[in-house]
Amino acid sequence: MSLTGKRALVCGASGGIGREIALAFASAGIEIIALARRIEQLESLRTEVHAAGGRLNILVGDLQQRDTVCAEVEALLADGPIHILINNTGGPKGGPILDASESDFESAFGRHVLAAHRLSQLLVPGMTAAGYGRIINIVSTSVYEPIPNLGVSNTIRGAMASWAKSLSRELPPGVTINNVLPGFTDTPRLTQLRQGRASKSGISDQAVLEGWLAQVPEGRLAQPQETAQAALFLVSPAAAYIRGVSLPVDGGRLRSI
Repeated sequence: MSLTGKRALVCGASGGIGREIALAFASAGIEIIALARRIEQLESLRTEVHAAGGRLNILVGDLQQRDTVCAEVEALLADGPIHILINNTGGPKGGPILDASESDFESAFGRHVLAAHRLSQLLVPGMTAAGYGRIINIVSTSVYEPIPNLGVSNTIRGAMASWAKSLSRELPPGVTINNVLPGFTDTPRLTQLRQGRASKSGISDQAVLEGWLAQVPEGRLAQPQETAQAALFLVSPAAAYIRGVSLPVDGGRLRSI
């Protein structure tokens, strides 16, 4: 699959699923703009992409600082449209929803929904003029079934999905938006969540993992590369007629959608 000539802004590209998306896109000929807070990890990613013959530019930024990030992205548009936007942001922290403060919700809403909205407003005009645009949100299966002890995250992920569905009705032909919903994926964040759950419940990490895997018909954790390949398909011309969907990549864990 070649997407040579397309440019993609990949948010949260320093590790986990975001990093694998950047690598998969670069292998398909897409020029990558990798946005994250950790310059060391971005430099490592750029070295790997360049060694494979791809193109990757670094953009160090924090989506809590939306004015700064948007100004830097706008400057990049002088070189031409950015055809693909990957909204991929970590967190929010775990915990029961009744324990969450107003600032927990406000911070998460800003980093996820408002950042995605601002970047979309910035990039959609160029996508429209080019006749090709893809917006992909890396969200969570909690869009369909809330995950215990992730109260703020469940709320924000649901808001992201509703925002995307609304936008899908307004985007012009040739420009689409879809959500990818990772299930239990072998990333540092999942390890952190597993350890936290084990600590609170007084059981072992292994017992927590086995409990999760018992819910997955595939019987294993997903690899980040598998989610990246789903995103790669959705940004390709082959997915031009797919718009406003939430695609689980969860090994069959969801009972219904």
